[in-house]
Amino acid sequence: MSDRINTLDELLSDPMVLLVMERDRVRPEQVRLLLERARRPAVDVVPPAHVVAKSCMQQWLGR
Repeated sequence: MSDRINTLDELLSDPMVLLVMERDRVRPEQVRLLLERARRPAVDVVPPAHVVAKSCMQQWLGR
């Protein structure tokens, strides 16, 4: 591999990458799915405790 930035297609077609993926029993479509999921924003995110506490305090104090 060179120092230039590669596209995902280039990386997934690189013979060395393919050998490592084969050894690890990973298929290119699995990598694509993983990256696609990571790109999407999480929808079930629980806010940090201090945000929940502040919101609850405001409701309890009637503000």
